[in-house]
Amino acid sequence: MIPLFHDFRGERVLVFGGGRVGYRKARRFAREATVVVVGAEFTDEFEELGEHRQSDERGARTSLVRAHVSPGDVDSWLDRTEPALVVAATSDDECNAAIERAASERGILVNRADRSGERESGSVVVPATARDGDVVVAVGTGGRSPALSKELRKRIEPELEGAETVAAVTSDLREALKRRDVPPHERRDAVRAVVDSDAVWNAEDEKSAREEADAIVERVL
Repeated sequence: MIPLFHDFRGERVLVFGGGRVGYRKARRFAREATVVVVGAEFTDEFEELGEHRQSDERGARTSLVRAHVSPGDVDSWLDRTEPALVVAATSDDECNAAIERAASERGILVNRADRSGERESGSVVVPATARDGDVVVAVGTGGRSPALSKELRKRIEPELEGAETVAAVTSDLREALKRRDVPPHERRDAVRAVVDSDAVWNAEDEKSAREEADAIVERVL
């Protein structure tokens, strides 16, 4: 499998299953997408998604629909919601298989949460992720060891501390150097020097990080 990042802003994700797995999937996609969760029952954890029930600044919202889903119901839900991605997270293997099959027939991305390892064409794996703002690192093991993915995520998370600040500083720096007509190779050298600087990474706040970055650029250029 080849890892890709997908922008779900303005998209709809349909999650079948109101258990803990369904909750984790819904919470993940609610960062960007409109999420519809269909389940006969919902765990108490879904109350945490209440803040997303209404549209927020990202355009994301979560809707919980209490309904029993049988294999024969799947097509009607796909017609009704027109999702960009479907998550099969029910406790019924037959139902999950029907969800996967219906989504695949329509060319809709599908994540079957009860299956690891070998997957059908068009299927999606939701990896373990470490995040600092918009800076994201995804970890996958080809479905062979979810426990290892989680352990690697835990090890990576401390390394990401401050990455969002460095990303913001270097993004603005690149644009500023372009406006100054600094040659491309010099821009690259300056940005790399800033990214490599412990002083920038360890700055107390973004203002201090920008000051450190400015000083580095003046030395490099």
